[in-house]
Amino acid sequence: MNRPVILAIDQGTTNTKALLVATDGTVVRSRSRAMQVAYPRPGWAEQSAAEIWEAVAALIAELIASAPDLHVAGVAISNQRETVVIWDAATGQALTPAVLWQCQRSATRLAELRAQGHEPFVVDRTGLSLEPLFPAAKIAGLLDAMPGARDRAARDELRCGTIDSWLLWNLTGGAVHATDHSNASRTQLFNLDTLCWDEDLARIFDVPIAMLPQVLSSDARFGTVAPGITALPPGTPVHAMIGDSHGALYAHGIETPGSGMKATIGTGSSLMTPTEGRVRSAHGLSGTIAWSRGGQVRHALEGNISVSGQAAAFATMLLGLSDPTALGVLAASVPDAGGVTFVPALAGLGAPHWRPQARGIVAGMTLATRPAHIARATLDAIALQIADVLAAMQADLGTGFATVSIDGGAAKNDLLAQILADLTGLSVVRPHAAEASALGAARMAAEALGLGGAGLRLRPDDSFAPAMGATERAKVRSDWAAAIAKAG
Repeated sequence: MNRPVILAIDQGTTNTKALLVATDGTVVRSRSRAMQVAYPRPGWAEQSAAEIWEAVAALIAELIASAPDLHVAGVAISNQRETVVIWDAATGQALTPAVLWQCQRSATRLAELRAQGHEPFVVDRTGLSLEPLFPAAKIAGLLDAMPGARDRAARDELRCGTIDSWLLWNLTGGAVHATDHSNASRTQLFNLDTLCWDEDLARIFDVPIAMLPQVLSSDARFGTVAPGITALPPGTPVHAMIGDSHGALYAHGIETPGSGMKATIGTGSSLMTPTEGRVRSAHGLSGTIAWSRGGQVRHALEGNISVSGQAAAFATMLLGLSDPTALGVLAASVPDAGGVTFVPALAGLGAPHWRPQARGIVAGMTLATRPAHIARATLDAIALQIADVLAAMQADLGTGFATVSIDGGAAKNDLLAQILADLTGLSVVRPHAAEASALGAARMAAEALGLGGAGLRLRPDDSFAPAMGATERAKVRSDWAAAIAKAG
């Protein structure tokens, strides 16, 4: 009998990855493709929905061809969250770009809703503030910009969903339009108390509910792969879908309140911790659903940072370096940032500040400033943004954390991990496995299929203890706060 594996798809902003994962945690095969992001206007960010699906289908074909002796027991999907697309229900053709979570195009519409006094109601129902990160207002804007779209939506000719829904629709040949609780909870249209799409929210945002997917448990049997769609055998079940940050939390095994928190440091960053029921943040964080299993929902508290690891890529380009690894080497050549502070508000500031109008600044430069100080300030900025969210999370929960579990592409940088420990005063732990989101989704699918998932739980391999004194830490944090204030 062929060895059973889970085919885990991790569709991210800058990369799409696909892995064949054994239930003992072994990544048998993996493939990835870089994804292009377009910035058609200042503050706008989008991708081709067709190219996203084409990348996924191509990666599946490569994996299946590379391992003909393996049996794919199921498909698991983790996805970039809050990114939305509208498509034709009959043809499956994408009618809009995939509008990214980073996109600011809904800022004006949200400002109008805020001025009308809707924000407290939206926060109460969804746990999410009126910020451009979240997609409800973007959906309305896409409909308004497309001639005849609202009439077509009324005739049930359009479908709308986050990237998980878009991939599921394509995998099943248009047979299934569904999402899971974790992704639904990020739309601003989902009621965290009733666990349903909310008619009142739909009226506020002017989004037809009929376009939206059915909401199922994260470990549900969402459907089966249709014949002739991909290299996968027809009938292969899609048995887990979960937002990427939520999947990472599940991979770390942080499943109960008080069991820890994780920071996924990717293009942006997400800090998340499970909670006992809903927690309504008073410090700029979001209430969300971590996942659902067998219909049982686990709530969480989260802080989202708009530009995190992407700040390193941006600084690499500005400094004319070859890659972010070179940035890390340059940053390590100086003991500190020499008084320089970089605020990477390149797509506004996310949690806990929520200033979409903010713009990036570099402060504190002198004639002694060198490129190495800019590089070091970039790594500091990634850590300082995480420290701000961590402080807000501790204030909301009334308790602290002993450690921070990290994952994501930028988390591979040892210097960044040490800086994070220094600037938070906490121990930082890191597993060697890099694909936490995909492994979390694979673990959920394996468990739902009865294959067991204990081997897919990440275990810390590296630990970084704080080495910075409290006085120095306070000075860096104070300089950072002053720079944040100047960023707008």
